[in-house]
Amino acid sequence: MRADLDVTVDLVRRLLAEQHPDLAGLPLEIVANGWDNVMLRLGDDLAVRMPRREVAAHLVEHEQRWLPALAPHLPVVVPTPVRVGRPSRGTAGSGAYPWAWSVVPWITGRRAADVPARRRRALAAPLADFHLALHTPAPPDAPVNPFRGMPLSARGAAVRARVERGIVPDGPHVLDLWSRLVGTPGWSGPPLWLHGDPHPGNLVMSPDDRLAAVVDFGDMTSGDPATDLATAWLVLDDAGRAVYRARLGERYADDDPVWLRARGWALSMATSMFESGPETQWVRRLGAEALHRVLDDA
Repeated sequence: MRADLDVTVDLVRRLLAEQHPDLAGLPLEIVANGWDNVMLRLGDDLAVRMPRREVAAHLVEHEQRWLPALAPHLPVVVPTPVRVGRPSRGTAGSGAYPWAWSVVPWITGRRAADVPARRRRALAAPLADFHLALHTPAPPDAPVNPFRGMPLSARGAAVRARVERGIVPDGPHVLDLWSRLVGTPGWSGPPLWLHGDPHPGNLVMSPDDRLAAVVDFGDMTSGDPATDLATAWLVLDDAGRAVYRARLGERYADDDPVWLRARGWALSMATSMFESGPETQWVRRLGAEALHRVLDDA
């Protein structure tokens, strides 16, 4: 997706000097450009998370409000903000930045998206434990996300449109599987806390292949846990998925329709990854791998 605003090192350093001057002199470099945010490393121990698109800018505010409350109850590191940044008008009409931004801890490790799926099997059990801890009833004022946590049928128009535009391979198979999954009985429990974006780009692995952190809670919301359980196909191969589902078996039995909805969510998310632009080709690669797993799962 094209950025609405070009986030540069100079811009971020000016914002730091204006709002957190004790941090402004630390080394600063851009390390990642995602669909919605730019991540910069700040010194040895910190990072700066900067929205780059208006449509997603408010999501940082969700992280700033809710992660401090959720983090103590989770079994893995999450990027709880240590400093909060405000919109800025800039100086003499230049260097303006219109959105909230965050300074978060720097988490050493490797993005799971850059690790082969067979190595990601080691994440199956800790991911299950993370979801067991996170999936608790959410308060009425939890963030509302128009693309996550709702009935699976709400994603049907988007899935069909991607197939009709020809950007998704094996379109007839995709639509056939979608038609079988979308009629699965819906979630009847209370709205649960959700991470909302359960793909490998939001997982950090340590050098010894442990789950070092779960990051990017911008899509956090509440609703059907199937949204998060889509990670079984987005992240894990067959062997890893078996471990993940077994670990969650007491909460979500193997014949629970939540797993059919989760596969549907994985199908929806995988097709959405084919919309990524040239600057995020790694997302398109993840989509192709996940789509293969979703379609081939017997």
